[in-house]
Amino acid sequence: MQKIKSWHLLYILRIQVVIIAFLFSNALQAQNARGNYNFLDFQQKPYYFGITLGFNSADFRVFHSKTFILNDSIQTAQSVTGPGFNLGIVTNLKIGDYFDFRFLPTLSFAERNIEYTAALDGRLLPRRKLESVFVELPFHVRYKSAPYKDMRLFVITGVKYGFDVASDSNTRQADSIVKIAPTDFSAEVGAGIQFFFPYFIFSPEFKMSYGLGNVLIFDEKLEESKVIEKILSRMFTLSLHFEG
Repeated sequence: MQKIKSWHLLYILRIQVVIIAFLFSNALQAQNARGNYNFLDFQQKPYYFGITLGFNSADFRVFHSKTFILNDSIQTAQSVTGPGFNLGIVTNLKIGDYFDFRFLPTLSFAERNIEYTAALDGRLLPRRKLESVFVELPFHVRYKSAPYKDMRLFVITGVKYGFDVASDSNTRQADSIVKIAPTDFSAEVGAGIQFFFPYFIFSPEFKMSYGLGNVLIFDEKLEESKVIEKILSRMFTLSLHFEG
């Protein structure tokens, strides 16, 4: 069942990539015949709002503990990437002609897994599956290039606070599972391109998020927890911003 669900999500992701490529190609063809006409209309606005849709791929950076090699039941502990999607709101404030301050409150659905291998026979142990629903609060600073035919490139950097409203770290089953903290702070970097249309700005963007703090809640009673020193979160996101 899980395999079918994963293939279904990957199929949807492929369709979205094709749609993005199609929109990108059409936008290039349309903009090549124009100057910066649409850009001039949006240039007069000190701020604007929008929505963002995205698809993410999340995993962990797993660091083994110093006593890991002394363990006689677990051979490896590693992260397995899982798919997800995002839905959020864009708030953009201009700072001069080339900089923006952006706040993008987002609801993010993500799946991450920790996979263990038995030391004796190398078989895979039951996977620690983490399905999370994050309320994310990213704050970004964006630098934009000079416009060219109603297009401009940009890069972003910033920080993000996330809270997992679906965290199971406090559930009744938490005594028998590796626990992950519900809160996390991340640094983010990314890049994208703006296309200025008469009524909105379309901006495909990709970004990487790197967790800054250890999200492992250590439990000395669990062998799966004792073999890990710390866990840092990671996420790759492909977003489509519609602003105006």
